[in-house]
Amino acid sequence: MAVNFLSSTQTKLITFSDTSKSQIHLLKLQGGFCCKRKDVKVTIGKGIRCSAQPAPPPAWPGTALVDPGTKNWDGQKPISIVGSTGSIGTQTLGIVAEHRDKFRVVALAAGSNVTLLAEQVKTFKPQLVAIRNESLVDELKEALADADYMPEIIPGEQGVIEVARHPDCVTVVTGIVGCAGLKPTVAAIEAGKNIALANKETLIAGGPFVLPLAHKHNVKILPADSEHSAIFQCIQGFPEGALRRIILTASGGTFRDWPVEKLKDVKAAEALKHPIWPTMGKKVTVDSATLFNKGLEVIEAHYLYGSDYDDIEIIIHPQSIIHSMVETQDSSVLAQLGWADMRIPILYTLSWPDRIYCSELTWPRLDLCKLGSLTFKAPDKSKYPSVDLAYSAGRAGGTMTGVLSAANEKAVEMFIDEKISYLDIFKVVEQTCEKHQSELVAAPSLEEIIHYDLWAREYAASVKSSTPGLTPITVA
Repeated sequence: MAVNFLSSTQTKLITFSDTSKSQIHLLKLQGGFCCKRKDVKVTIGKGIRCSAQPAPPPAWPGTALVDPGTKNWDGQKPISIVGSTGSIGTQTLGIVAEHRDKFRVVALAAGSNVTLLAEQVKTFKPQLVAIRNESLVDELKEALADADYMPEIIPGEQGVIEVARHPDCVTVVTGIVGCAGLKPTVAAIEAGKNIALANKETLIAGGPFVLPLAHKHNVKILPADSEHSAIFQCIQGFPEGALRRIILTASGGTFRDWPVEKLKDVKAAEALKHPIWPTMGKKVTVDSATLFNKGLEVIEAHYLYGSDYDDIEIIIHPQSIIHSMVETQDSSVLAQLGWADMRIPILYTLSWPDRIYCSELTWPRLDLCKLGSLTFKAPDKSKYPSVDLAYSAGRAGGTMTGVLSAANEKAVEMFIDEKISYLDIFKVVEQTCEKHQSELVAAPSLEEIIHYDLWAREYAASVKSSTPGLTPITVA
């Protein structure tokens, strides 16, 4: 479904292209409305067209079932890792190191961390290695000169693509951040590889293109982040139509207990101190503070499980023990609980549909009595404008969700570099989405997805601070 993006400060006039107004279900969408009838076109404001489009097929339509004939691996399942030197990649390799009888690495791709990549090659002996920064190939070869093993090395983006579609691998872990992960993921899908999904842009920006492609090639997209893994685990074996509502839990981030009035004075160093997940990257930590991480996960949930945006809810859960919940048609609620440990969802993407025994020496077991209590509250939308922005972009669909994500990534970068204030993050994203509404593409190609990702970053970077708000500069 595609509708135009509307600002919370705008009021739009609506006229209908048919006379069956009584049959139209309208939703209040910030300052405007969204039409849910698939056969109705709506003109909003100054000639902006809004035509409801059928959504792409979800990765898991409210249930997770094992296909007949799915192979259970008795030995080492061969995997590739795209983004091996990042947080997801290093944690995945830690899992492989602990469970060498279950997994083996056939290919690794990294960006520019030659030292760590060389260590990984020496330890795991992959057949193929790629380094995205082509200028570092000689340095990598030199770092491996004293090794007893030399893999094939392919530099640049093509090398990353070859790692993703390595003929021997069964599952590809996609840990590259941003739209840089889209082309390798598409290549892996076209080669029939299952995707252990840690790259948000694959669905947030690429969902309208990637999901039909995955269905075409009978590829499974297995969520590696904690919230969507929780949902995935909860819907195992659900009968068709059983899922009623998705409940995404959020820690609330660094400023969950701060008054709204104090946020204008937030500094980057303060935003980077997460109360629950201290080892996350800078961008993800800021996203947790703004709650953009949860808004983006709402969009991912829509694409992964096919739930309407009305049926996806966010709640603040400070302890971060319940990683998310689902409600069934009979009002039962199922939850997945555990300590804050990203290794669990990563492991499940590799082992699914099996469960692998993990020693409590390295995988602490949850003790609810020791924990004591769990608390919940609704997000304060005055503190988290990102929530409405994300729902609006999600309902707009098409290229709007990728623009939202890219604009946010650029805004966070500018905030960390102290070029804009904390509250300006929301303004930059909103203005970028508003600018894009007249060019929104409902069913984009891969090239269009990448084009508007780059456009959104450029436009967000061109927005400068002024009084009383942010003013966009014309982008060529």
